[in-house]
Amino acid sequence: MIPTLKRLFGIGPGVNYSKLIKEGALILDVRYQSEFTRGHIKGAVNISVDILANNLSKLKDKNKPIITCCASGMRSASAKSILQSNGYTQVYNGGGWSSLQNKIEQ
Repeated sequence: MIPTLKRLFGIGPGVNYSKLIKEGALILDVRYQSEFTRGHIKGAVNISVDILANNLSKLKDKNKPIITCCASGMRSASAKSILQSNGYTQVYNGGGWSSLQNKIEQ
């Protein structure tokens, strides 16, 4: 069951987040602004998932790698789906932002 959930949310050991960042990936934090201001990954862009669909113009390059993150991975999974359904080709669900930060720093 856990592997199925990981596939569903797009998380797992197959993604090298550090490498993606070094190659220019954008970190998209989809939590609310109030959550973002309490802590986030340096350099992350904040567009909450509830307004993402109306703010896609802020993410101009549909071929640039984007790593979504939130508090736990639920909203970032939704954001990944929104982006993919709008033609973004390289979208990765990084899950919770603090966990993603740890994966990047390794």
